[in-house]
Amino acid sequence: MKELQPLNENVILDVNDDKKEQKTAGGIIIPDTAKEKSQLAKVLAVGNVENPGISVGDTVFYKKFSGTELEYEGNKYLVIAYADLLAKIVETEEI
Repeated sequence: MKELQPLNENVILDVNDDKKEQKTAGGIIIPDTAKEKSQLAKVLAVGNVENPGISVGDTVFYKKFSGTELEYEGNKYLVIAYADLLAKIVETEEI
């Protein structure tokens, strides 16, 4: 079995696009080229990072225009520097 493993202080994020067609309220189809890219992704692997603060399965926000997109075995990934991660989503209880 082959898998992607990040080197150095890199993180691999799952950026597979939601393939659902989007329409406006008036029924106009929005093409993929007009959609703004999400900056939210799921962590698939973490490289050699000391005390990372994230783990596989976490959902994180990352900087716009950062990282390198690649396609491997039909899936899209983003290899990004750990320093380009901005925040992770954490479940909390309501007070």
